[in-house]
Amino acid sequence: MPRFSIIVPSHGVAGRLGQALDSVLAQSFGDFELIPVCDGPGSPASDVAARHAERDSRVAPVHAPPSAGLAGARNAGMRAATGAYLLFLDGDDVLVPGALAALDARLAETGPVDVLHFEHERAPWWEGEPTNPAALVLANTPDGAFAPDRAPHLTGVRLPAWSAAWRRAFVTERRLTFPGGHFTDVGWGGLAMLGARRVAVLRSVVVRHLVRRQGSRLNLPGQHHADLLDQAELVLGRAAELGLSAERSGPLFEQLFAAVLKTAAHPRRLPPDRRAFFRRAPDGHDSDRRASDRHASDRHASDRRAFFRRASALYRRHRPAGHRPPGGSLGVQHRLLAAGSYTAFAALRGAHRAVARAVAAVPRPRGLRTRLLYRMHLRRPLDPHLAVYCAYWGRGYACNPAAIHARARELAPHIRSVCLVEAGQEHTVPDDVEYAVIGSRRYWKVLARAKYLVNNANFAEGVVKRPGSVHLQTQHGTPLKTMGVDQSTYSVVAAATGSFTKLLGRVDRWDYNLSSNPHSTRVWERAFPGSYEHLEYGYPRNDVYCTATADDVARIRAELGIPQGRTAVLYAPTHRDHHTGFEPGLDLEAFCEAAGEDVVVLLRAHYFYDRGGRRAGGRIIDVTAHRSSEDVCLAADALITDYSSIMFDYANLDRPIVVYADDWDVYRETRGVCFDLLAEPPGPVARTPDELARVFRDGSYADAESAALRARFRERFCAFDDGRAAERVVRRVLLGEPPAALPPVIPLAERVPAPAAAATLMRS
Repeated sequence: MPRFSIIVPSHGVAGRLGQALDSVLAQSFGDFELIPVCDGPGSPASDVAARHAERDSRVAPVHAPPSAGLAGARNAGMRAATGAYLLFLDGDDVLVPGALAALDARLAETGPVDVLHFEHERAPWWEGEPTNPAALVLANTPDGAFAPDRAPHLTGVRLPAWSAAWRRAFVTERRLTFPGGHFTDVGWGGLAMLGARRVAVLRSVVVRHLVRRQGSRLNLPGQHHADLLDQAELVLGRAAELGLSAERSGPLFEQLFAAVLKTAAHPRRLPPDRRAFFRRAPDGHDSDRRASDRHASDRHASDRRAFFRRASALYRRHRPAGHRPPGGSLGVQHRLLAAGSYTAFAALRGAHRAVARAVAAVPRPRGLRTRLLYRMHLRRPLDPHLAVYCAYWGRGYACNPAAIHARARELAPHIRSVCLVEAGQEHTVPDDVEYAVIGSRRYWKVLARAKYLVNNANFAEGVVKRPGSVHLQTQHGTPLKTMGVDQSTYSVVAAATGSFTKLLGRVDRWDYNLSSNPHSTRVWERAFPGSYEHLEYGYPRNDVYCTATADDVARIRAELGIPQGRTAVLYAPTHRDHHTGFEPGLDLEAFCEAAGEDVVVLLRAHYFYDRGGRRAGGRIIDVTAHRSSEDVCLAADALITDYSSIMFDYANLDRPIVVYADDWDVYRETRGVCFDLLAEPPGPVARTPDELARVFRDGSYADAESAALRARFRERFCAFDDGRAAERVVRRVLLGEPPAALPPVIPLAERVPAPAAAATLMRS
């Protein structure tokens, strides 16, 4: 029998599940079983759990349907558990180093206890100081094992289930299970402490709770807040059956109703969010919003009143004899709840909100005239037939936004499109495409009026997310390096990123976030936490890899100046955060000489170093300034890169890829990575210039082993790029078609990538 059974529900947290499981497997104390609870075979979390199970026999995944909720997942984990003590860990939290050893040592001191409470840390993982809320709850408790009567304030309803270890035999004897519905921790903790006979406390942090940027799901608006009353009624009913003493029933009653009154005092928690009504308006006009406002207000008042009335009845039924309400404003709320005076309670709540509410500062562009102009346009109704596109902060007409725009002209011709570009980049926009220069009066006008806003980076800080507008974040690559708030622990890149709070404020504007593979979905969920919807449709810019013809490839090669019969090798190194400028990292002339006389190199530096010039000479063709990375990839017979995301896009062509990883260890430590590229490469890995030249000279870069590596890589990272990604995006976002009506993804085995040039790469 293992000492601990650690149960980890994973629904909706696949992006962080790996960190949670790794934090357990890295513990110095190893006598445990780890039970991830996943939605079902084939789900993203199941894939993560399966990979951990392959490398460690202590990992034993089980499944529970999403409909069972958190309670069902934990109950499924408990049924599979065999350990002496149960621990619960949310899939986006972690055990701190040494946690299990500390628990084992404490249990050795106290002997068997039914419940061992411990401290936890709430860590905002983008910005802010961590807190330890459990420390106050566990204060003033006896040092050793004790009966609950000796610490009546320790009721179990103020701490989450993952802030304690639970003796499995006690749980079995008491037939404890997590009650269904939301706020299940309240019901579980309250019932468990009512049945416990021997309790102890560990005054050190065991779990680091990573606070979600978007907040707890329990705080979102909705009818699920009625479940809090169900859990309170369950616990109070059980306490009444047991004839709980006044010393214990008083604190239990007050703590439960402190939570109830907190919800009642937050009217936005009870009804659906008013923004949901705004989004239903078909054209975004003010009259529709006002009608929705009135309808929402009526529903809101009804929901709040029903919650209050039921809470009032519950309060009167279970109020302990001789109970005296607390002092201050909370005591007034207690008295109004006991009297059932909803009108007075609502008035008090409104008065408090009026006093506490400060005028929110709306983000606005700099410059008085620009602010006034933008504010004027924000007062006008949205244009339901206007879409704005921007790529790489306005560097030109490119990437996913350009591909979506081109498809929208065919499928949604009624939508007028405006592309945003920096001053001086107007020449990058095709002649028949409307554009606005960033910072101009027209720029702020279209941003204020457009219903659809499409970007592969982020719009300016001053752009306001209007109710009814639709923001689509397309991203511009599959992540190998850390992104978003994951960068916060890497000092070099964090210093260059700026405020993570501001970054996440921009994320809050997103309605949709595009993903090209399941790996990206998990990383975006972790790096850019928000309430947006993931669109696993593929990257529209990669459609061309399945639609281009041999004539297209020949034309592009001729435009780039690639001599006929030559092998064109694309060299595309990524940006180094610890470098101050572009450094090729490789002597390209020497490489050409060593690799073979028919090899030419297409040099494409990171777009940070695109200054519009050409650095060409000999067998080196500089394509950094070429506007389309897709064209460059189509022209290349093979790719050499280090850690650039271009490898994921190029893999769609099923052509040879070689990884030149001369500084992998430095890059991994300074920037951080999402997976081990050297363990799962798309082809051969070279660590020195000699090794790189040799794989081309002997042909191993394109042999059967290289093809096998590439096939595994494509299966993992080319899941959705089938040539129809742009169509799926346009139909879903611009035309509002339901997901079931969209073109299905063509299986990888059935796709036909664009053909390579006639020049053969194979050498005997």
